[in-house]
Amino acid sequence: MPHKIGFTVVSSSGHEDGFSARELMVHAPTVSGWRSPRLCQYPQEIVLQLVERCRIRKLQLLAHQYMISSKIEFYISDSLPEYFAPYQSERFQRLGYVPLSDNEKTDFKARELKSVYVDAVGQYLKLIFHKNYVNKYNLYGQVALVAVNIIGDPADYSNDSMSSPSREKLIDHYLGIKSDDPALDGTYLGKSDSISPLDDLAFDMYQDPEVAQIIRRLDERKREAVRHERYDHAKKLKQAIADLQKVGERLGRYEVEKRYAVEKEDYDLAKKKKEQMDEYRLKVYQQLELHGLLDAQLLIRKPPELPLRPVTDIGSPECSPPEHTDPPKGEPQRAEPVLEEQSVDPSSAEPVLHQSTPPLIKPTTSKEVFSKENVDFLPYDERPLPAICKQVDEAVAYLEPEVTEEDMGGSPRTGITGEPEPLTEKTLREASTAVEVFGEALVSGAYSRTWSYREDALLAVYKKLMEVSVNTPKEDLRNMLRAAVFLVRRAIKDTVSSVFQASLKLLKMIITQYIPKHKLGKLETSHCVEKTLPNLLSRTGDSSSRLRLLASAFIQEMALYPEVKPLQIVPVHLVKPLKPNSPTHLAMSHVELVECLLRALGTGNSGFTISNVMKFATGALEHRAHEVREVVLRIIFAMYGQHRAAVLEYLPPDDAGARRTVRYKTLFEGFARIDGKLSEPDMRAQRKAVIEEAKIQKEEVKVLQGQLEALKEIQAEVQAEEVRVVCSLLPGDQVYESPQAAAAEIPEDLSSVANYLDNLCIFCGERDESFTEEGLDLHYWKHCPMLTRCEHCKQMLEIASLTEHLLTDCDKRDSFGKCQRCSEALPKDELLKHIKSRICNPAKPEDVANHCPLCHENFPPGEEAWKSHLMDKDGCKMNQRRISPMNKTVLLQPGK
Repeated sequence: MPHKIGFTVVSSSGHEDGFSARELMVHAPTVSGWRSPRLCQYPQEIVLQLVERCRIRKLQLLAHQYMISSKIEFYISDSLPEYFAPYQSERFQRLGYVPLSDNEKTDFKARELKSVYVDAVGQYLKLIFHKNYVNKYNLYGQVALVAVNIIGDPADYSNDSMSSPSREKLIDHYLGIKSDDPALDGTYLGKSDSISPLDDLAFDMYQDPEVAQIIRRLDERKREAVRHERYDHAKKLKQAIADLQKVGERLGRYEVEKRYAVEKEDYDLAKKKKEQMDEYRLKVYQQLELHGLLDAQLLIRKPPELPLRPVTDIGSPECSPPEHTDPPKGEPQRAEPVLEEQSVDPSSAEPVLHQSTPPLIKPTTSKEVFSKENVDFLPYDERPLPAICKQVDEAVAYLEPEVTEEDMGGSPRTGITGEPEPLTEKTLREASTAVEVFGEALVSGAYSRTWSYREDALLAVYKKLMEVSVNTPKEDLRNMLRAAVFLVRRAIKDTVSSVFQASLKLLKMIITQYIPKHKLGKLETSHCVEKTLPNLLSRTGDSSSRLRLLASAFIQEMALYPEVKPLQIVPVHLVKPLKPNSPTHLAMSHVELVECLLRALGTGNSGFTISNVMKFATGALEHRAHEVREVVLRIIFAMYGQHRAAVLEYLPPDDAGARRTVRYKTLFEGFARIDGKLSEPDMRAQRKAVIEEAKIQKEEVKVLQGQLEALKEIQAEVQAEEVRVVCSLLPGDQVYESPQAAAAEIPEDLSSVANYLDNLCIFCGERDESFTEEGLDLHYWKHCPMLTRCEHCKQMLEIASLTEHLLTDCDKRDSFGKCQRCSEALPKDELLKHIKSRICNPAKPEDVANHCPLCHENFPPGEEAWKSHLMDKDGCKMNQRRISPMNKTVLLQPGK
């Protein structure tokens, strides 16, 4: 018969603080389940390990009301894959997926319970959560799962029952009886495929855990009574189960309301709900006892003597319920309600499946449910796994409230009733030294399962040590100190924040006050630090960020105590080799501690040396987490800044292949920057820049040469045109000369004209004997008043075309813009200010006037007007090349 399968959480891709995947192992009305990290990447996954290899028949998922995954995939495997177990090569097999509702119809106030029927065999189940639905409540894009339930059979049992029919099935087949005959009672025959309603997830999620266990035990008795044909007793048990289900739902609702009141700090309401629960539970147990249905096996948390006194400590082991007695044979046949309806809160409504649970409610678990004394009373299939038992302390500690520093006074609190549970023989042997010094009562508080007793025990030790007289013998002082350190070591591993902080407070007092006050010396200080430092370091890898920071801050503070600093214990312990696969949180805290203390203490007589720091750093540089490696690089850079040559001795030589790896390349590039040198990438960039600059200069030279060739061609064309004009203007009387004389004179005139034109500038018309080919080039570059050189691309051009050049041809044209008012080119970063100022001289249309880009003045249109403006004495004042027109020879321009 399929039943609920126990499981543990093997791994998860991540979780938000306080919402670990381990919460899925507990089914109760107040659990909050698992949540993915905030702003996480998808998909997210959780891997579950079943208690044994099983044939899974049904999976149930209870989704969150607004942190909802769009779909969930299921995978199964008989063993963990390679990334969990390196020697296993088997992979997960995909079963399929289920979509979830976006929950908009319920306005995100209900939770969807999704049931999936499957038929798969394996021991490991993987759930993959895809991207969340977007809604106004899910601010950080998370997905969540409140609970998961697995129902199935042991794989061996399923195979045997399918391969070899049982004796009863063979008889039924011979007699022609079908297994699904409605006339037969399925409870009695035990249908192979039926699933008990008590194994359904809805039963556990809305039932009080204690009542749920009682119902299961009564259901077992009912089936046993049916097998023995005690139908009257079975009928009575059936009625009791139906009534108890209503009781469990009501108690579960009270528990939810009580937790919600605690979250809202409405302690009056919380107290009222607690009293309602205790009163209602008491009346229920009284009626169970009255009808002979209450015994030791039914109660996980044993009730007190019900008729004598009200409930004060339900978990007290001293209270023994009356023995169970079978009902007399003359019992009436009529089935009467075993539990009368005694309403404690008439205004409360019955819970429904999609009831909205406040998101602030924290998960809970009953410590007594997993106690060793009560495990034997549970059915085999419902007994908790060893891993669950081991994690009970963590689960209960998580639920217990945190205590602030103000509450940690010097005396134990008085609001706690009862005494801590007595020590076991094993614990007595383990804590014999502390028991001899402080007494069994105080030590039992330190070992108690209740966090407040543990905290009170530490505060009591604190008070005792503070009140010890200075006249106490040294041997007694040392015994007290060592007993206190023993209790501190144990408390440092406590998962409750207030207990952990009390242990740190006690340890600080011992080191900074107790030892100096009684002059116990460095030996006792060394004993305190050496015994507690390993546990403190392990807490720096805690999943809770708050506890991690507390542990790291205390280690850093302790290393700087005047009593501890000369001993050099903390630095020497910190530079021990770090494993490359150590947990990221632990490794990160470790290297950050080294970095902070190295900065504070240095390497001179502090416990830190160049050798041990560099050996630690080179080993930690191989860690798998890049965050850890980044901190290690900072440590090495800091060491290199102080001890350059000594640091290089611990790193690979220049020709080593290790230097070609990315992390060592980064390391040596950092060294180059510290030395003020160019690193290899910087040198490559510099060489590339030089090459690019050379290419640009070469291209500029080519452009300039092309411009000079173009100027020469233009000059040659003009000279040829001038020769034709001069020839056409020769005196007419020459026609009467002899052809020979004319032929002799014309070449001489043409030669003189050509020589004359060789000394002219075609732009400004200046004539100079020095205007040879090289002379003209020099004139164009430095003196011609009609030309200028662009300051941005170094190109020679006419002043008249300067604006057009800057906007269309210049290499820097993208950085210029045109002012629509004055039509000039201006840098874009100045253009807006220029336009807003409106102080520029507006340009006129080209057919009306020219506009000078140098002096910004308008003057008459035409080519000749440009020469007059740029060359005349009264022309452009901003033209630095402007000269007097007295030495100018104006060329004849054809077509003018």
